[in-house]
Amino acid sequence: MDLILTPLTYEFMQRGLLASLMVGIICAVVGCYVVLRSMAFLGDALAHAILPGVAIAYLVKGDLLIGALVAAILVALAIGFLSRQGTLKEDTAIGILFAGALALGVALISTIKTYALDLTHILFGNVLGVSVNDLWLTAILGLIVLTTIVLLYKEFLVISFDPVLAATLRLPVELLRNVMLILLALTIVVSLQTVGIALVAAMLVTPGATAYLLTRRLPTMMVIAALIGAFSSIAGLYASFYINVASGAVVVLIATAIFLLAFLFAPTRGIVWRARRERQGGD
Repeated sequence: MDLILTPLTYEFMQRGLLASLMVGIICAVVGCYVVLRSMAFLGDALAHAILPGVAIAYLVKGDLLIGALVAAILVALAIGFLSRQGTLKEDTAIGILFAGALALGVALISTIKTYALDLTHILFGNVLGVSVNDLWLTAILGLIVLTTIVLLYKEFLVISFDPVLAATLRLPVELLRNVMLILLALTIVVSLQTVGIALVAAMLVTPGATAYLLTRRLPTMMVIAALIGAFSSIAGLYASFYINVASGAVVVLIATAIFLLAFLFAPTRGIVWRARRERQGGD
Protein backbone atom coordinates (compact mmCIF):
# COMPACT_ATOMS: atom_id res chain seq x y z
CA MET A 1 0.00 0.00 0.00
CA ASP A 2 2.90 2.36 0.69
CA LEU A 3 3.96 2.06 -2.95
CA ILE A 4 0.53 3.34 -3.97
CA LEU A 5 -0.08 5.93 -1.26
CA THR A 6 3.37 7.55 -0.95
CA PRO A 7 3.27 9.32 -4.35
CA LEU A 8 -0.19 10.68 -3.51
CA THR A 9 1.26 12.73 -0.66
CA TYR A 10 2.68 15.08 -3.30
CA GLU A 11 0.31 17.57 -4.91
CA PHE A 12 2.10 17.37 -8.27
CA MET A 13 1.46 13.63 -8.33
CA GLN A 14 -2.22 14.12 -7.51
CA ARG A 15 -2.56 16.59 -10.39
CA GLY A 16 -0.52 14.33 -12.67
CA LEU A 17 -2.70 11.32 -11.91
CA LEU A 18 -5.88 13.24 -12.64
CA ALA A 19 -4.44 14.56 -15.90
CA SER A 20 -3.15 11.11 -16.91
CA LEU A 21 -6.50 9.48 -16.18
CA MET A 22 -8.43 12.02 -18.24
CA VAL A 23 -5.99 11.93 -21.14
CA GLY A 24 -5.84 8.13 -21.16
CA ILE A 25 -9.62 7.86 -21.42
CA ILE A 26 -10.13 10.67 -23.95
CA CYS A 27 -7.33 9.48 -26.26
CA ALA A 28 -8.57 5.90 -26.12
CA VAL A 29 -12.19 6.73 -26.97
CA VAL A 30 -11.29 9.04 -29.86
CA GLY A 31 -8.60 6.57 -30.88
CA CYS A 32 -11.26 3.95 -31.64
CA TYR A 33 -12.44 6.11 -34.54
CA VAL A 34 -8.81 6.76 -35.51
CA VAL A 35 -8.24 3.00 -35.78
CA LEU A 36 -11.53 2.18 -37.53
CA ARG A 37 -11.16 5.00 -40.08
CA SER A 38 -7.41 4.43 -40.63
CA MET A 39 -6.58 7.96 -39.45
CA ALA A 40 -3.32 7.16 -37.64
CA PHE A 41 -1.25 9.21 -40.09
CA LEU A 42 -3.66 12.13 -39.69
CA GLY A 43 -3.31 12.00 -35.90
CA ASP A 44 0.47 12.03 -36.11
CA ALA A 45 0.42 14.84 -38.68
CA LEU A 46 -1.90 17.01 -36.56
CA ALA A 47 0.25 16.45 -33.50
CA HIS A 48 3.33 17.81 -35.27
CA ALA A 49 1.45 20.50 -37.19
CA ILE A 50 0.61 22.40 -33.98
CA LEU A 51 4.21 23.51 -33.57
CA PRO A 52 3.60 26.91 -35.24
CA GLY A 53 0.81 27.67 -32.78
CA VAL A 54 3.03 26.70 -29.84
CA ALA A 55 5.92 28.80 -31.16
CA ILE A 56 3.75 31.88 -31.84
CA ALA A 57 2.13 31.61 -28.40
CA TYR A 58 5.60 31.42 -26.83
CA LEU A 59 6.87 34.42 -28.80
CA VAL A 60 3.92 36.61 -27.74
CA LYS A 61 4.10 35.22 -24.16
CA GLY A 62 0.65 33.65 -24.46
CA ASP A 63 -0.69 30.29 -23.31
CA LEU A 64 1.05 27.50 -25.21
CA LEU A 65 -1.94 25.18 -25.06
CA ILE A 66 -4.25 27.85 -26.49
CA GLY A 67 -1.77 28.40 -29.32
CA ALA A 68 -1.65 24.66 -29.93
CA LEU A 69 -5.44 24.46 -29.90
CA VAL A 70 -5.87 27.20 -32.51
CA ALA A 71 -3.19 25.69 -34.76
CA ALA A 72 -4.63 22.18 -34.48
CA ILE A 73 -8.15 23.27 -35.40
CA LEU A 74 -6.94 25.41 -38.32
CA VAL A 75 -4.81 22.59 -39.75
CA ALA A 76 -7.63 20.04 -39.27
CA LEU A 77 -10.11 22.24 -41.13
CA ALA A 78 -7.53 22.98 -43.85
CA ILE A 79 -7.00 19.24 -44.40
CA GLY A 80 -10.76 18.78 -44.71
CA PHE A 81 -11.04 21.70 -47.15
CA LEU A 82 -8.19 20.58 -49.43
CA SER A 83 -9.29 16.95 -49.62
CA ARG A 84 -12.95 17.93 -50.13
CA GLN A 85 -12.16 19.73 -53.40
CA GLY A 86 -11.55 16.39 -55.10
CA THR A 87 -8.25 17.39 -56.70
CA LEU A 88 -6.14 15.94 -53.89
CA LYS A 89 -6.44 12.71 -51.93
CA GLU A 90 -6.65 13.10 -48.17
CA ASP A 91 -3.24 11.58 -47.49
CA THR A 92 -1.66 14.03 -49.97
CA ALA A 93 -3.36 17.01 -48.31
CA ILE A 94 -2.24 15.74 -44.91
CA GLY A 95 1.34 15.34 -46.10
CA ILE A 96 1.50 18.84 -47.60
CA LEU A 97 0.01 20.63 -44.59
CA PHE A 98 1.95 18.47 -42.14
CA ALA A 99 5.27 19.30 -43.80
CA GLY A 100 4.45 22.99 -44.24
CA ALA A 101 3.20 23.51 -40.68
CA LEU A 102 6.11 21.54 -39.21
CA ALA A 103 8.61 23.58 -41.23
CA LEU A 104 6.98 26.83 -40.11
CA GLY A 105 7.06 25.64 -36.51
CA VAL A 106 10.74 24.70 -36.70
CA ALA A 107 11.58 28.05 -38.34
CA LEU A 108 9.78 29.97 -35.58
CA ILE A 109 11.25 27.86 -32.78
CA SER A 110 14.75 28.32 -34.17
CA THR A 111 14.42 32.05 -33.46
CA ILE A 112 13.90 31.34 -29.76
CA LYS A 113 17.27 31.07 -28.06
CA THR A 114 15.96 29.17 -25.06
CA TYR A 115 13.56 26.88 -26.92
CA ALA A 116 15.49 23.74 -26.00
CA LEU A 117 14.59 24.23 -22.36
CA ASP A 118 11.28 26.04 -22.54
CA LEU A 119 9.51 23.91 -25.15
CA THR A 120 10.86 20.46 -24.28
CA HIS A 121 7.75 19.64 -22.24
CA ILE A 122 5.57 20.30 -25.30
CA LEU A 123 7.63 17.89 -27.39
CA PHE A 124 7.98 15.11 -24.81
CA GLY A 125 5.35 15.85 -22.17
CA ASN A 126 5.68 16.80 -18.52
CA VAL A 127 2.72 15.40 -16.64
CA LEU A 128 4.34 16.14 -13.27
CA GLY A 129 4.32 19.81 -14.19
CA VAL A 130 0.55 19.97 -14.74
CA SER A 131 -1.00 23.02 -13.06
CA VAL A 132 -4.52 23.49 -11.74
CA ASN A 133 -5.33 25.61 -14.82
CA ASP A 134 -4.06 22.81 -17.06
CA LEU A 135 -6.34 20.37 -15.26
CA TRP A 136 -9.35 22.61 -15.81
CA LEU A 137 -8.50 23.05 -19.49
CA THR A 138 -8.05 19.29 -19.92
CA ALA A 139 -11.35 18.60 -18.15
CA ILE A 140 -13.29 21.16 -20.21
CA LEU A 141 -11.87 20.07 -23.56
CA GLY A 142 -12.26 16.41 -22.62
CA LEU A 143 -15.89 16.95 -21.64
CA ILE A 144 -16.55 18.67 -24.97
CA VAL A 145 -14.97 15.77 -26.87
CA LEU A 146 -16.76 12.99 -25.00
CA THR A 147 -20.13 14.77 -24.98
CA THR A 148 -19.92 15.32 -28.74
CA ILE A 149 -19.10 11.65 -29.31
CA VAL A 150 -22.10 10.60 -27.22
CA LEU A 151 -24.46 12.99 -28.99
CA LEU A 152 -23.25 12.08 -32.49
CA TYR A 153 -22.55 8.41 -31.82
CA LYS A 154 -24.98 7.03 -34.41
CA GLU A 155 -23.90 9.51 -37.08
CA PHE A 156 -20.20 8.78 -36.51
CA LEU A 157 -20.95 5.06 -36.57
CA VAL A 158 -22.64 5.29 -39.97
CA ILE A 159 -19.97 7.41 -41.65
CA SER A 160 -17.24 5.17 -40.22
CA PHE A 161 -18.69 1.82 -41.35
CA ASP A 162 -21.00 2.62 -44.27
CA PRO A 163 -20.40 5.93 -46.12
CA VAL A 164 -22.87 4.86 -48.83
CA LEU A 165 -25.64 4.47 -46.26
CA ALA A 166 -24.67 7.85 -44.79
CA ALA A 167 -25.16 9.47 -48.19
CA THR A 168 -28.46 7.61 -48.64
CA LEU A 169 -29.69 8.88 -45.29
CA ARG A 170 -28.60 12.38 -46.36
CA LEU A 171 -26.36 12.84 -43.37
CA PRO A 172 -24.08 15.91 -43.52
CA VAL A 173 -21.04 13.73 -44.15
CA GLU A 174 -18.54 16.55 -44.71
CA LEU A 175 -19.73 18.45 -41.64
CA LEU A 176 -19.50 15.30 -39.51
CA ARG A 177 -16.05 14.62 -40.91
CA ASN A 178 -14.91 18.12 -39.98
CA VAL A 179 -16.37 17.71 -36.50
CA MET A 180 -14.39 14.49 -36.13
CA LEU A 181 -11.23 16.27 -37.27
CA ILE A 182 -11.81 19.00 -34.68
CA LEU A 183 -12.39 16.39 -31.96
CA LEU A 184 -9.10 14.78 -32.95
CA ALA A 185 -7.38 18.17 -32.77
CA LEU A 186 -8.84 18.85 -29.32
CA THR A 187 -7.70 15.43 -28.10
CA ILE A 188 -4.17 16.04 -29.31
CA VAL A 189 -4.01 19.37 -27.47
CA VAL A 190 -5.36 17.74 -24.32
CA SER A 191 -2.56 15.16 -24.51
CA LEU A 192 0.34 17.56 -24.95
CA GLN A 193 1.13 18.07 -21.27
CA THR A 194 0.98 14.35 -20.54
CA VAL A 195 2.79 12.60 -23.40
CA GLY A 196 3.88 15.45 -25.67
CA ILE A 197 3.81 15.87 -29.43
CA ALA A 198 6.29 13.06 -30.02
CA LEU A 199 4.14 10.36 -28.37
CA VAL A 200 0.54 11.54 -28.67
CA ALA A 201 -0.10 9.49 -31.82
CA ALA A 202 0.77 6.33 -29.89
CA MET A 203 -1.84 7.03 -27.21
CA LEU A 204 -4.42 7.71 -29.92
CA VAL A 205 -3.76 4.47 -31.77
CA THR A 206 -2.45 1.82 -29.36
CA PRO A 207 -5.35 1.44 -26.86
CA GLY A 208 -7.90 1.49 -29.69
CA ALA A 209 -5.93 -1.04 -31.73
CA THR A 210 -5.65 -3.30 -28.68
CA ALA A 211 -9.39 -3.12 -28.05
CA TYR A 212 -10.02 -3.85 -31.74
CA LEU A 213 -8.27 -7.19 -31.28
CA LEU A 214 -10.51 -8.05 -28.33
CA THR A 215 -14.01 -7.18 -29.54
CA ARG A 216 -16.06 -6.49 -32.67
CA ARG A 217 -18.59 -4.09 -31.10
CA LEU A 218 -17.77 -0.38 -31.06
CA PRO A 219 -19.28 0.45 -27.62
CA THR A 220 -17.36 -2.43 -26.03
CA MET A 221 -14.26 -1.42 -27.96
CA MET A 222 -14.47 2.10 -26.54
CA VAL A 223 -14.88 0.83 -22.97
CA ILE A 224 -11.94 -1.58 -23.28
CA ALA A 225 -9.78 1.08 -24.92
CA ALA A 226 -10.63 3.58 -22.17
CA LEU A 227 -9.70 1.05 -19.48
CA ILE A 228 -6.40 0.31 -21.24
CA GLY A 229 -5.67 4.01 -21.68
CA ALA A 230 -6.47 4.78 -18.03
CA PHE A 231 -4.42 1.85 -16.72
CA SER A 232 -1.45 2.66 -18.96
CA SER A 233 -1.49 6.31 -17.90
CA ILE A 234 -1.71 5.64 -14.17
CA ALA A 235 0.75 2.71 -14.18
CA GLY A 236 3.16 4.72 -16.33
CA LEU A 237 3.03 7.68 -13.97
CA TYR A 238 3.72 5.50 -10.93
CA ALA A 239 6.57 3.73 -12.74
CA SER A 240 8.14 7.03 -13.81
CA PHE A 241 7.92 8.27 -10.20
CA TYR A 242 9.87 5.32 -8.84
CA ILE A 243 12.41 4.71 -11.61
CA ASN A 244 12.87 8.39 -12.53
CA VAL A 245 12.31 8.28 -16.29
CA ALA A 246 10.10 10.32 -18.63
CA SER A 247 6.49 9.63 -17.71
CA GLY A 248 5.07 9.99 -21.24
CA ALA A 249 7.47 7.39 -22.61
CA VAL A 250 6.62 4.88 -19.87
CA VAL A 251 2.88 5.38 -20.46
CA VAL A 252 3.30 4.56 -24.14
CA LEU A 253 5.57 1.58 -23.41
CA ILE A 254 2.97 0.06 -21.06
CA ALA A 255 0.20 0.59 -23.63
CA THR A 256 2.44 -1.04 -26.26
CA ALA A 257 3.14 -4.02 -23.99
CA ILE A 258 -0.60 -4.54 -23.50
CA PHE A 259 -1.10 -4.39 -27.27
CA LEU A 260 1.58 -7.04 -27.83
CA LEU A 261 -0.09 -9.34 -25.29
CA ALA A 262 -3.42 -8.89 -27.07
CA PHE A 263 -1.78 -9.40 -30.46
CA LEU A 264 -0.42 -12.73 -29.25
CA PHE A 265 -3.19 -14.05 -27.03
CA ALA A 266 -6.46 -12.28 -27.92
CA PRO A 267 -9.31 -14.79 -28.37
CA THR A 268 -10.09 -15.42 -32.08
CA ARG A 269 -7.61 -12.76 -33.30
CA GLY A 270 -4.41 -13.50 -31.33
CA ILE A 271 -1.76 -15.21 -33.45
CA VAL A 272 -1.07 -17.84 -30.77
CA TRP A 273 -4.71 -18.93 -30.62
CA ARG A 274 -5.05 -18.81 -34.40
CA ALA A 275 -1.97 -20.99 -34.81
CA ARG A 276 -3.38 -23.41 -32.23
CA ARG A 277 -6.72 -23.64 -34.04
CA GLU A 278 -4.97 -24.20 -37.37
CA ARG A 279 -2.98 -27.06 -35.88
CA GLN A 280 -6.12 -28.60 -34.39
CA GLY A 281 -7.89 -28.22 -37.74
CA GLY A 282 -5.00 -29.91 -39.48
CA ASP A 283 -5.11 -32.80 -37.06
